[in-house]
Amino acid sequence: MILAHDLGTTGNKASLHDDHGRLLSATTVEYGTNFGPGGVAEQSPEDWWNAVRKATSTLITTSDTHPGDVSGVVISGQMMGAVLLDADFRPVRPAIIWADARSTAQAAGLLEQIPGIEAYRELGHQVNPTYSITKVMWVRAHEPNAWDRVRHFCLAKDYINYLLTGRLVTDASDASSTNAYDQQTGRWSTRVLEAAGLDSALMPSIIGSTEIVGGMTDRASSEVGLNPQTPVITGGGDGPMAAVGAGVVSEADGVYVSLGSSSWVSCASNVPLHDPEMRSMTFNHVVPGMFVPTATMQAGAASVSWAIEALGLSGMSTTDAVEGAAEGRGAATGLYFLPHLMGERSPYWNADAAGAFIGLERFHTTKDMMRAVLEGVGYNLATCLDALRDAGREIDGVDAIAGGALSDTWLQVLADIWGFPVRRRTVVREANSTGAAITGLVGLGRAEFELSHNLSRISAEFIPDPDEHEQHRTHHQLFLDAYARLEGWFTKRGRFL
Repeated sequence: MILAHDLGTTGNKASLHDDHGRLLSATTVEYGTNFGPGGVAEQSPEDWWNAVRKATSTLITTSDTHPGDVSGVVISGQMMGAVLLDADFRPVRPAIIWADARSTAQAAGLLEQIPGIEAYRELGHQVNPTYSITKVMWVRAHEPNAWDRVRHFCLAKDYINYLLTGRLVTDASDASSTNAYDQQTGRWSTRVLEAAGLDSALMPSIIGSTEIVGGMTDRASSEVGLNPQTPVITGGGDGPMAAVGAGVVSEADGVYVSLGSSSWVSCASNVPLHDPEMRSMTFNHVVPGMFVPTATMQAGAASVSWAIEALGLSGMSTTDAVEGAAEGRGAATGLYFLPHLMGERSPYWNADAAGAFIGLERFHTTKDMMRAVLEGVGYNLATCLDALRDAGREIDGVDAIAGGALSDTWLQVLADIWGFPVRRRTVVREANSTGAAITGLVGLGRAEFELSHNLSRISAEFIPDPDEHEQHRTHHQLFLDAYARLEGWFTKRGRFL
């Protein structure tokens, strides 16, 4: 069997799978995030390691698995962050995660040297403070004492792989999330590193997502409870891993939506897809030679979690709070929610963007406000789907994964907004770790990526109501107009933070 870890934003979701990829057991160990004003979003790499140790121990114990039965370990990790290590491979400061948006000045500096459209075509992404390279530059500019000790850069899963094997490497899927990776050459971008003033020696070697990094060291095996020399497969970024878990490993596999903390729409492609307006981006897939065109918003299900807390609904289960929105009325009563609680990536790429309820009146209830939140995420993702279309992708339906996909109410809202069927997959919460398990089995020579088609199937389908969709088309335009009118105000506000 194979052990998969998914180092996400809120915790490590770990799972055991048999040699056919089937899920045997799963557990989650949560950890915290330091969110602060000005776009701060940091986590402790030590918390990641402790979560991997605890999750492994829990799975082995509760499933009555012998450590020798685990034939490999593979990790899916959050992308676009920055883990900075000293000469002894110890973190010099907390990890800056994907949601951090402090490096706006560094992004602007890069754009002064590399025209935006040229960077987009080379990197597959806009130059933006959500990416790793400008976060590294921010540390250099603002924390000189820490920077003096920095010798290595990596991402979340790379750091855990180092602790497991003693070897620091990355893969193309994670490298493509740094904004320092040239998708045309498959190497670190000399142009970007020179513009950033960073030495290429800082960057880890890039190997295949399915390659074996090495065997588990004696020290790591004693800490996690597995046998020494247990193979550790490289793994990849959580976006491409989720695509594998959703059964999206070729162009024929369609489009999916991930309704996790950060939410996105994505597909698989033989080539990078470039939106004329640069609203979307393209990652490298963990499937060799494939790409993952994606349009990602910062706070999808995170907007829902925030609303549950802010509206005083924490005493309810998340399911009850969300399903209660079926009785609410949002845009139909002139109430809209802009879900830009952590700045925004797609479609605006605006670190100053903020969340807002618009059109709030005395008669509106918490159910109406929850409905507006569900719709607001749906409207933003509708624009993201438009970006994939404009980049050349045909869309006639969307498959849904991650925690938000468990809600019938939300999936029906999305179907009505988007105007085509939304289908729930059988793999929902464990999509990332299932994708990791399949990737690991491929690395061990025990499977092909097409195995994902057997593990992730349609379990429910939500058909749009034509009348509702027609109304939502108008509401979507009003939603876009609300952001456009507030964009300048967001910028002015950002100057005081």
